[in-house]
Amino acid sequence: MKMRSVKYLVGEGFSNTWVNRLMTLASVGVLVACMVVIGLALLISENVNKAIGNLEQQNVIMVYMKDYNWALYSDKEQTETNEPAEGEEQPDKNGIRSTDYVIHNDDEAKAFCAEIEKIANVEKAEYVSSETGLETVKKNMLKGQEEYFTFLNDDYGNPLSSAAKVTMTDMSLFDDTIKKIEKLDAVDTIQSQGDLADKITAIKRGITVAGFWIIAILMVISLVIVSNTIRVTMYNRKLEISIMKAVGATNAFVRIPFVVEGMLIGIISAIISEGLLYFCYRVATETISATLGTTDIVKYGDVAIYLLLIFLGIGVVAGILGSVIMIGKYLRKEGSEFAAI
Repeated sequence: MKMRSVKYLVGEGFSNTWVNRLMTLASVGVLVACMVVIGLALLISENVNKAIGNLEQQNVIMVYMKDYNWALYSDKEQTETNEPAEGEEQPDKNGIRSTDYVIHNDDEAKAFCAEIEKIANVEKAEYVSSETGLETVKKNMLKGQEEYFTFLNDDYGNPLSSAAKVTMTDMSLFDDTIKKIEKLDAVDTIQSQGDLADKITAIKRGITVAGFWIIAILMVISLVIVSNTIRVTMYNRKLEISIMKAVGATNAFVRIPFVVEGMLIGIISAIISEGLLYFCYRVATETISATLGTTDIVKYGDVAIYLLLIFLGIGVVAGILGSVIMIGKYLRKEGSEFAAI
């Protein structure tokens, strides 16, 4: 196709948009409404995912180790301590030998945390010493209760074992990850919030499904709106199309102006939607920040390009599909009329 023909067909597409400006305006209005709703759904989903991500970071599990305190304070059955044979290790004053437990020092505890981090779905395993663990417990107590634990000092010891504070990447794999950690030799017990993990997974799944159906329904609506606009333009140019077909114009030549018109409607709608959504989201976030005092909200600038590309994709795809489907249907149905002319 010659460049002159391309310029003519593209110009016809722009001309159609202006000639049928009232219908174009109506189509742009409906498309903008659909895109803004889609954009809001995506922004809500991003904010919820961010909130859930923060919740996942808080939903850590504590993996307690088989260290000296475990051997000393655990409720496991103690084997009878016989006099060691010559060359065997002597038990300490508490009757504990180094072979009675797995983790003997901080270096081994940190190495154990590194071993946990190698497990799939484990994001981080942070070493928490027994001393740090006891201080954390005291800080979380109600005012005045910590005085009941002042006897836990260097003289009387600390009954808490060292632990690994484990954070997971995907909470839907929570149970499988727990099973893999439990298989490690140095693991004593694991404290977790399995119910919270299930709730987090269910919320994420629900948001994904709801978002998919919202976008799918609005895409269908967008396609119908563009198709109706093209239909109006097509019937306004019925005679012109008939003449073009009569002198040998191909179906592709006839379609191009309508495809250009549909794409132009989609692009205009995408640009307007981006600006309108920015204004609405800014007002909403400022109100939420002022009311709730939180700044943990997804910034529009972080997703602006992402949303614009989505809007352009929706607009262009809807424009092309709507134009091709409608003009193709018209050309097949009215082919006999073209032949008659």
